[in-house]
Amino acid sequence: MISYQPFYNTLLQKGITEYALIFKHGVPANTLHRMKHGKDITTKTLNLLCEILECQVSDILEYRIEDI
Repeated sequence: MISYQPFYNTLLQKGITEYALIFKHGVPANTLHRMKHGKDITTKTLNLLCEILECQVSDILEYRIEDI
């Protein structure tokens, strides 16, 4: 399962708000909504977030093995 928890940790560390991502950087609010609910995002979006936050993919998401 993909987790976006690293994304929220990165935002906190860099002092960037979701509001700034939407209104300053043009990230669609729907994208942040999808991430909050664990939905898929595109690699294009992932690339955009890495550029904005100047970080690695691992700072945005991680793979977690689910217990069956």
